[in-house]
Amino acid sequence: MATVLALAGSPSRTSRTALLAEHTAADLRARGHPTRVLVLRDLPAAPLLTADTHDASLARAVSLVTEADALVVSTPIYKAAYSGLLKTFLDLLPRHAFAGKPVLPLATGGSPAHVLALDHALRPVLTALGAQVAQGRFVLDRHITTSPDGATTLGHDDLRQPDHIIAQFARALPSRTHLNAA
Repeated sequence: MATVLALAGSPSRTSRTALLAEHTAADLRARGHPTRVLVLRDLPAAPLLTADTHDASLARAVSLVTEADALVVSTPIYKAAYSGLLKTFLDLLPRHAFAGKPVLPLATGGSPAHVLALDHALRPVLTALGAQVAQGRFVLDRHITTSPDGATTLGHDDLRQPDHIIAQFARALPSRTHLNAA
């Protein structure tokens, strides 16, 4: 099975975007794919802002991207664009960090007016990094909640679509056997 890294690109401590990334990672794990979530807000700010890739935490984060067979990139949409935190991290990566890797873009936002940011802002950057960009999904913030037991719940309209997109993405992931032969 493919190793998947999910990037949670929200600067918020109470991030619905991170919940969506975790939900997606759990779904992929249930399908047998080793999956890890990298919460970008947990990276050290000063080295991140100064692009100090010699910092051990940043070097490890970049290494996780390099080692992953596929990625999930999740971001809140602010002012019709993906988060500055995600942009800052993506700028640290080698030019072709996503080369040949399937990448599932996910976005959250407060208004349906932001849905186009997924294709008009995020997709071009992922493509520039060499990604094989899968069909992404935009989910309204208000449709992502947590239950008392901590489980993520997606609103009824948003539940089927991400699960369908995750299943489609999982089917497109390379198998470990295929990766070892390459």
